[in-house]
Formats: sequence, C-alpha cells, structure tokens
Amino acid sequence: MHRRTSSRRRTALVLSATAIAALPALTACGSGAHPGAAAVVGGQRITVSQLETRVNEVRDAQQAATKDSAQYEEAVAKTGSLTRNTLHTMVLDRVLHRAATDAGVTVTRKEMQDMRAGMERQAGGAQKLETAWLAQYNVAPKRLTESLRTEIEVQKLATVLGADMQTPDGQAVFWKALGKASKDLNVDLNPRYGAWDVTPRSRLVEARTPWLKQVTQAPAETRTA
Repeated sequence: MHRRTSSRRRTALVLSATAIAALPALTACGSGAHPGAAAVVGGQRITVSQLETRVNEVRDAQQAATKDSAQYEEAVAKTGSLTRNTLHTMVLDRVLHRAATDAGVTVTRKEMQDMRAGMERQAGGAQKLETAWLAQYNVAPKRLTESLRTEIEVQKLATVLGADMQTPDGQAVFWKALGKASKDLNVDLNPRYGAWDVTPRSRLVEARTPWLKQVTQAPAETRTA
C-alpha cells in the first residue's frame, strides 16, 4: 500500500518543462488599475499586504529553523526571489483550483489529513516533514496542509483529464486545462513582480512549487520509493 501511494504521488508530480516547451505562453502584465494589489485573479485581489504576510511567514520559519544569524542570512541569500516566487505560487494555486473545480474535482479535509499523516510517517515525524518542505519549497509550517491540498488537486485533475503525467502528451493535456483556467481568470499581475506565464518553461518552475517538482529518478527507484 505504501509503495502504491508513493508511486501515485510521484506520478502527479512529474511535470517536465522540456517535454511541453512547445505550449504557447499565456502572459498578462498588470494594468496598474488595481492600487495596492500584487495581482488580481478572477476579479479577486491578492494584496501586497497579503503577499508580505506570506513571505514573512517563511522568513520567520527560516529564522526559527536556523541556529544562528549567519545560517539565517545564508537561507535568505538562497531565497532572494522569495517575494516574486511566492506571488507566482499563490496565483498558480488559484489557477489550479479553478481548473480542478471546472473538472468537478473536490478535496476533503480528511484527504488532506490522510496525506499529511502518510507523509509524516515517511519523513519521520511532523517536525521533520515541516522542516523539509520549508527548505525545499519555501512552505511555512502553518501552510503545509494547504499546500497538500494542491497536491491532491493535481492528482485528481490528472485522473479526470485522463492525463498520464509521465508522458509529454499527458502533461500537455494537463497544462492545457491550466491554460484555459488562467485565461478565464484573466490573471493581472502587478508589473513589479513580472509577467504572468502559466507554462512551466517560465520562472514559475523556479518558484519550486511542490507539485511542480520534477522527479528524475529511474523507474526502478521510483517503484521502490
């Protein structure tokens, strides 16, 4: 059972930028018509204040996880694009949720709790899992369960779409759905944070969104994970 669950998660996470580089870019630059907004998605604002709160959550968690100021400064240096990447992740999560909703996908709290419990067992405890996701994905501990919701949405959306995420064709189907959702939501990004591009060839990949993780292990290793 453990192996099958791990395999399903890895399948959902395999999104190769190279395999679907031919997908058209869908970009939208902020119009400046939304003062105080870092982005507007589906008519709803992500305010600069909300963005700063999310970034500060990560910085506070990084500081708590480090032993001294030098180690903290090193962590900050490694995440110099945290603000921009955090905003792109916040927007992309909403785009994913819209695509999942359009496909009739729902996620229950029990599903999130079950996934978290399983991952905690694999990691060796809740604290180790939180530390790992903070280091790898810049997800603050208080946002971990929310982040897992997007993982489940990816798995379910891929299933509904019949998209095999280990193939270029399957990935293309998946990203086509996200592209449609992105257009429908009319994403408007404040120019100070860059331009919006839903394709994985953009800097979204650099945001290290958990469900965008590229799994490069050999098939044999994947099966035994």
